[in-house]
Amino acid sequence: MPLTVVVGGFFGDEGKGKVVSYLGLTDKPSICVRTGSINAGHTVSYGGKSWKLRIIPSCFVNENTRLMIAPGALFKIDVFLREVEETNTRGRVWVDANSGIIEDRHVENERSNEYLMKTIGSTGQGVGAAMVDRVLRVLKTAKDFPELRGFITDVVREVNEELDRGGLVVVEGTQGTFLSLYHGTYPFVTSRDTTASGIISEVGVSPRLVSDVILVFKSYVTRVGAGELPGELSQDEVVARGWVERGTVTGRPRRAAPFNLELARRAIMLNRPTQLAITKFDALFPGVRGKRRWVDLPVEARKWVEEVSEALKVPITLIGTGEDSMDMVDLRREVVGP
Repeated sequence: MPLTVVVGGFFGDEGKGKVVSYLGLTDKPSICVRTGSINAGHTVSYGGKSWKLRIIPSCFVNENTRLMIAPGALFKIDVFLREVEETNTRGRVWVDANSGIIEDRHVENERSNEYLMKTIGSTGQGVGAAMVDRVLRVLKTAKDFPELRGFITDVVREVNEELDRGGLVVVEGTQGTFLSLYHGTYPFVTSRDTTASGIISEVGVSPRLVSDVILVFKSYVTRVGAGELPGELSQDEVVARGWVERGTVTGRPRRAAPFNLELARRAIMLNRPTQLAITKFDALFPGVRGKRRWVDLPVEARKWVEEVSEALKVPITLIGTGEDSMDMVDLRREVVGP
């Protein structure tokens, strides 16, 4: 009953969508479950096409994988339905009856809150306001909306029964460890726990069933909005290094800093991963772009991976070398076995 949880190691934007889509194509999971909400965007590029997803699981690229939205997730119905059409997944994407629904009033409430928008740097998607309603037990859930009737299922039962049958389930986490409401750089955080334990609680599976936790780091650190960013570079230096990025949801420029071992160690302590993934490795070492075999990586790039893995005491098994989902050096067989 293999259950793989994919978690962001820094402040979001680590490339979880790329990793999850790769797992969808290569590991062929029976089910992929998305947690979190629409304030986090996951980018998937495959076969010359690109999708910026806010709620549909990134495993959608495997047409045989069933896609599910966790009961702990929150989403807007129009965003969900639009992505269903964009990904052509109608008939294989399902929503738990208890998934929370963000309404226009939640968005308006959040965007009118000067503290959230200007001080905290909220994305203004209504997620926090909807979470408040959930805590107060007044939030409407998926079962309350006729337009979702054809998508409703018991995700908790579906996932647990698939695991009992021995099927592979991938759980796609949201944002990053240091945006966790409890373990992040409070108050500059999101409105939920984004660590591995928080992610699986949103799905409704026991920690005893988790077989792998893949913690995703980018080869450098980025952050959108306010809050601490150790080692932050000037915008001129970010441009010089070719690390200019914008947030998938908001389009805001991402602040950037070099890879941070101290942050990575704390993320490892909080998530206890079995494996690490490194993405955007081609931004650090342009010579690796598009490579898919370890032996084809330049010596200095291989040395970086080995030194970081040794420093963190966790094997780096997946190395993203380009935009396409399949631009990945996969060391899992060599490092952790078949």
